[in-house]
Amino acid sequence: MTRFLLRRFAIIIPTLIFVSMIIFGLQQLLPGDPALAMAGEEHDPVAIAQIREKYNLNKPLPVRYWLWISGVVRGDFGESIRIQMPVSQLLADKLPVTLELAVLAMLIALLIGLPAGMISALYNGRWPDYLANVIGLWGLSTPNFWLGIMMILLFSVHLGWLPASGYVSPAQDLLGNLEAMVMPAFVLGTAIAAVMMRHTRSAMLQVLSSDYIRTARAKGLFERVVIGKHALRNAAVPVITLGALEFGQLLSGAVLTEQIFSVPGFGKLIVDAVFNRDYAVVQGVVLCTATAYIVLNLLADIAYFLVNPRLRA
Repeated sequence: MTRFLLRRFAIIIPTLIFVSMIIFGLQQLLPGDPALAMAGEEHDPVAIAQIREKYNLNKPLPVRYWLWISGVVRGDFGESIRIQMPVSQLLADKLPVTLELAVLAMLIALLIGLPAGMISALYNGRWPDYLANVIGLWGLSTPNFWLGIMMILLFSVHLGWLPASGYVSPAQDLLGNLEAMVMPAFVLGTAIAAVMMRHTRSAMLQVLSSDYIRTARAKGLFERVVIGKHALRNAAVPVITLGALEFGQLLSGAVLTEQIFSVPGFGKLIVDAVFNRDYAVVQGVVLCTATAYIVLNLLADIAYFLVNPRLRA
């Protein structure tokens, strides 16, 4: 286990360096000039020159990359051109919002997707299986923006139970925070639950047809022991992989959902940054997202060892 973790950490460092180079290089291909956008309509040459000097836009690309990555190592992601704030402060403000939304969405996905997938596999070819597949296909085919709008119309406009948009910090009002986050979390969670249900069903069907499951049943073990201890643990490996990837996708920012519900997370931040050519913000958000994906994959590998003893050899 220790050797495995050391090997993974040895891979993570050059991977992050390569990812940072890709992020910085592709960022320069965006159309438009941030100095011209910031200078305003008059395009004063003196102001443009000062902006280029302040944000190192007049330096060669390798020098700009070195200045950026050396600052990132120290925790300095640069300064936002649009709102004149440190990018690290913006990330610190937006990350808890996106993280809370991602955690709530994953909880909803797990509570719906795992039981539905298990029931569908256990009752394969019967009405619970058909019902779970219908619900799963509905979740996969329903666009998030449409479901979000319909939920706003029902629960906010007609019933008045929940706020239509906005965000309240849990430190200020915990109940208000949950009321504001429940609809966007449900919209994101149901889509992930549908995918998770399909993967859980497929993995469980494969495991339930294995020889060791037939042996466990022949030994007279209780069905709940066969399902919970033997079948589910072995079927959990692909589900863990899916969960890590989906959680990383949520951390990257659910752009449409955050826009519909006016949630001030990563999705809204990066959309505004792209439209305003705010290079430092885009680079900071994408680098944080890429790092989150790498860390989540490492945690998924560790979880494999915990749920499947055979992998420890």
